[in-house]
Amino acid sequence: MFHLKMIEYRKKNMMTQEELADRLGVSRQTITKWEKGTILPSLEYLIDLSRLFGVTIDHLVKDDDCICESSHQVHTTALAEFLVTAKRSTYAARKNKTEGTRQGSHDYMFSRNPYTYRDSFFGASCFSGQELVYRDAQACWSMNYYGTVLHEAFHGDFLKEALMLVDTQRPYRGPAMYRKGEYTYISEVEGDICLFQGHESIFYQTQKIYEGCFNGGVIR
Repeated sequence: MFHLKMIEYRKKNMMTQEELADRLGVSRQTITKWEKGTILPSLEYLIDLSRLFGVTIDHLVKDDDCICESSHQVHTTALAEFLVTAKRSTYAARKNKTEGTRQGSHDYMFSRNPYTYRDSFFGASCFSGQELVYRDAQACWSMNYYGTVLHEAFHGDFLKEALMLVDTQRPYRGPAMYRKGEYTYISEVEGDICLFQGHESIFYQTQKIYEGCFNGGVIR
């Protein structure tokens, strides 16, 4: 039910009713009515809520988390959980490297029924790649990414540490922020697992030493 999911995600994001109302530009009484199920938000506010909570509108208003089109079905929760496991078991963890499928590529693969994850990229200080997920041998999700090193202070191990912190709310690259010593990783994302784009940066002290971009979503 929508009102229960709204309460759940508001609390997960550690927001009070007053804080959520302020973010949406509505009264606290309106939030209370939504959470009691007295009224439903308009489409405009559903879009804002989905962005704030990092979930799809379908997930908020429907009883399941399946995106269906014809016979193709993508279970977003299961997909996000698999992506986290796969990413923590490949490049960032220095595991499951495979023979390159294209000349000069660096490839990683991880499988857990019914999903298979493949990551293939080119380059080092300037790199470009794609992650692809198959469900029952059918491509169902992908992410393209590009990154470039801007300064010699960049350390690949720090980027890998940040990427190991991927979670199901943001199953793309690293967390919103990760700091260790004088290094800081920052990631910003718009959208959700079905359709998203983002940007990431690494700073050494106050100097930007790396930046990257990524985008992708569900394949139908």
